[in-house]
Amino acid sequence: MNSYIVALLIFFVNLSLSEGADEGLGASFIFGDSLVDAGNNNYLPTLSKANMPPNGIDFAANGGNPTGRYTNGRTIGDIVGEEMGVPNYAVPFLAPNSTGKAILYGVNYASGGGGILNQTGRIFVNRLSMDIQIDYYNITRKQFDKLLGPSKAKDYIMKKSIFSITVGANDFLNNYLLPVLSIGTRISQSPDAFVDLLISTLRGQLTRLYKLDARKFVIGNVGPIGCIPYQKTINQLTENQCVELANKLALQYNGRLKDLLAELNDNLPGATFVHANVYDLVLEVITNYAKYGFVSASKACCGNGGQFQGIIPCGPTSSMCSDRSKYVFWDPYHPSEAANLIIAKQLLDGATKYISPMNLRQLRDL
Repeated sequence: MNSYIVALLIFFVNLSLSEGADEGLGASFIFGDSLVDAGNNNYLPTLSKANMPPNGIDFAANGGNPTGRYTNGRTIGDIVGEEMGVPNYAVPFLAPNSTGKAILYGVNYASGGGGILNQTGRIFVNRLSMDIQIDYYNITRKQFDKLLGPSKAKDYIMKKSIFSITVGANDFLNNYLLPVLSIGTRISQSPDAFVDLLISTLRGQLTRLYKLDARKFVIGNVGPIGCIPYQKTINQLTENQCVELANKLALQYNGRLKDLLAELNDNLPGATFVHANVYDLVLEVITNYAKYGFVSASKACCGNGGQFQGIIPCGPTSSMCSDRSKYVFWDPYHPSEAANLIIAKQLLDGATKYISPMNLRQLRDL
């Protein structure tokens, strides 16, 4: 009798799981770099890792232990998924549990050090570039056909799933602007030519995702990379200064990205490309940090070296600030969970100044 009841329960749990795939939001597919990596780099032999304390100290879902997220708590991707009602965080593609029904809620392909270009981040030895991340999504896409059947899978992905892409910063920070390694690139390639290459490569990548049934996209532009503690420290700036060249390159790329998304909205039938203006959003928080309850927008909460703790990444031997919710930056490169919450809120419910032509809740309900 007991085994019969257990079998019945298992049947209903499986039934409800597959039925859950019919309702509400479909999957959340996350592509990009360390701003949204949820642990893929844990499974790579790479110099870019965050699976050591005190990273994740405020990540409740894992008891305050590191998961490979490059922040003290949740990433923007985590917060957005939660707010949209997705019951589980998107699983890292390289994690052993990224199989079966778990992937119906979404998969995270993002990788610390990854960029639009395959050579970006080679300083870290290993990382997943956008091309590899899309190769991996192609594998997931076939798994969805097996799980739901081809026609249901196509519907679930085209109508209910959201594809978010946060990439581009490493193409500047760990490629074009990299001291020593990039001198050759900079001599042989003007900023214009480099941005051209980024945009044409990204156009191909987004079109490839479209051909694999992606329809609802949100694409983040590059933030004010000249204002991160690492850049401020190595360029020996004062608290209120930012590195002009880095921000100028980001703005140049961002202008072209906006045009690219408008072009794709016109040319790819049935697709919606939402533009997330991360640059202005983060710059607003950095400029008016006190208004948002922060005490510093220039110093890393966790890090070492120089006046902004901006040289050595966050790890067990780093000094750490006493109140993590008071710092815009968690480490030399990445925002704190407190900053991520402000950014995510604007992406979810904000006006077109920061997210256009619609916000993420509107995209979900489209």
